[in-house]
Amino acid sequence: MAQKNNQNNERGFAAMDEEKQREIASKGGQAAHERGTAHEFTSEEAREAGRKGGEAVSEDREHMAEIGRKGGQARQQDSDEGQGNSSTRGGSREQHQQAGRQSHKNDD
Repeated sequence: MAQKNNQNNERGFAAMDEEKQREIASKGGQAAHERGTAHEFTSEEAREAGRKGGEAVSEDREHMAEIGRKGGQARQQDSDEGQGNSSTRGGSREQHQQAGRQSHKNDD
């Protein structure tokens, strides 16, 4: 058989570019919601899915170590730039003082 434009003989949905697939899938999801047939996760189902995902990703020790390394490097970089020490977490002392002054303007 001769191949046409697609190099790996994909047909239909698989042959479309990702953006076109997303567009079509989005329309399907919207239609399902309009008809009332779309599945809506309960908080329990969402919690269970998150738990399973967390378990799956945490089984990859190398991946988890890489995440930890990146976090440590980012923290060190912030600290080197004078932004990440614990005393400035959530804003500097001056920023907190200014926010306090602003919040008390209307106390009178």
